[in-house]
Amino acid sequence: MIAIAVLAAVSIGRVRLVPLRRSDYLLLCFTGLLMFGLNYPLLFWGEKYVSSGLAAVLQATIPICGMFFAHWLLPEEPMRWQRLGGALLALIGVALICGRLLDRGGVLAFWGGLGIVLGAAGAAFSNVLLKRRALELAPAMIAAWQMLFGILPLIVLGLTFEGSPTRFHWSAMSIFCLLYLAVIGSALTFLLLYWLLPRMTVTNLQTISLITPPGAVVLGWFLGGETFSTASLIGACFVLAGLWLIFRPLKDRERAEAVGALPDRG
Repeated sequence: MIAIAVLAAVSIGRVRLVPLRRSDYLLLCFTGLLMFGLNYPLLFWGEKYVSSGLAAVLQATIPICGMFFAHWLLPEEPMRWQRLGGALLALIGVALICGRLLDRGGVLAFWGGLGIVLGAAGAAFSNVLLKRRALELAPAMIAAWQMLFGILPLIVLGLTFEGSPTRFHWSAMSIFCLLYLAVIGSALTFLLLYWLLPRMTVTNLQTISLITPPGAVVLGWFLGGETFSTASLIGACFVLAGLWLIFRPLKDRERAEAVGALPDRG
């Protein structure tokens, strides 16, 4: 709700606030439910049983899922053998992490990790759908409408199973974290994401998820006292190596095509 208010505040008087077509509402509703109604609750629930560093690694499967969805829905982003090999390597890493979670953390840790991957797949599908159907709406309002549709079921579930947030104990740190997630982690992040979406391929854009795991692992260890088993660290390396394999050949190919397109000056 805070993020919606911020996005609306920066949009009023500058851009159109409502979509043009009724079908746009349906798209925003469906993608909002995937991105915010599915991905976020599964991520935060999974983090109750999975360390923040491993949760970030599992969320880094977003571009893997997005690659498959883009091959299916976006003709201009076909699958390549290098990408497929990288995806399989990353999925081996996910399997190692989830298997270790089952052995070490029990059934809830296993399902928590699997839930994070499922949420990542929903987020990837949402991005591909938005890329396929370019909306004539400002990025800030795309994010705001998605959030609005996505939080409606969460409010009902939260009030039903967790009670009113006015009765929670709000420490200074919890308020800071809430505001950081709302303004920096949601409003600003999705504003930039949807501004970049029509300007980049979905597969390249989702490499953003590569930034998160190393930082989350270091911060989790330094600030949260989190420890990681050898199997989990090996699995994380497999995931990151697979993602690197997916995107490195693509960048080299694009560079070669760009050079080939230059005129021959003799």
